[in-house]
Amino acid sequence: MKKLIAFDLDGTLSQHKTPINDVNRGVLTELSKKYRLLMLGAGACRRIYDQLRQFPIDIVGSYGMQQSVVTDGRFIVVRDESYTVDHEYFNATVASLRKKLSLNFYYGDSVEFHASGLVTFPILGTAAPLSEKLAYDPDRSKRRAMYNTVKNAFPDFNVFIGGSSSYDISKKQFNKFFALKRYCDENSIALSDALFVGDDFGDGGNDSAIRLGGVDYVEVECYEHFPDKVAFLL
Repeated sequence: MKKLIAFDLDGTLSQHKTPINDVNRGVLTELSKKYRLLMLGAGACRRIYDQLRQFPIDIVGSYGMQQSVVTDGRFIVVRDESYTVDHEYFNATVASLRKKLSLNFYYGDSVEFHASGLVTFPILGTAAPLSEKLAYDPDRSKRRAMYNTVKNAFPDFNVFIGGSSSYDISKKQFNKFFALKRYCDENSIALSDALFVGDDFGDGGNDSAIRLGGVDYVEVECYEHFPDKVAFLL
């Protein structure tokens, strides 16, 4: 019997950067009657909260750098860490990767720098239409084929397959296992009492640190399958 159920968002509860549907939101409501719930995401807490259509849940975002709670209906950020990165280094390294991997066409900027310090390598660029991003690599096969090349280009950072057409790059300590463990430690919950529900536990996937950390998990191949995958918890 688990005490805490933690969730990935994109691909698990909803389509990439798309609001959660009524069915999956209803499942969260039912789960919240039996368990403590936690959203564990790569994005910022506010974006996750809005994508959940203001579902009242603790959120740990940015691979553990940000945390929010909902108190009396108010969304409150209670942790907001950040670090600085060398923009010139990332711009030059991504430019080299684009040339090496023949990824020279993109919309908008070639690199996305987040306030937290996280960096996104958006293969289609920062201004690509959502429809093109969703169609680019739905089974992650393209990004998995390039993963080692991208990872080796940033030896001092974590590199994760993120979103629908990008790579997330973080400082070494920040990953979903770190984020979950710190949340559990701060709330006196044993990791053995936690279950994670996500969609990408393969090597390089942004849920892979959960698997490597030995946390129990449930894999959801498509957000439309979420209710069936967690039915046993109810």
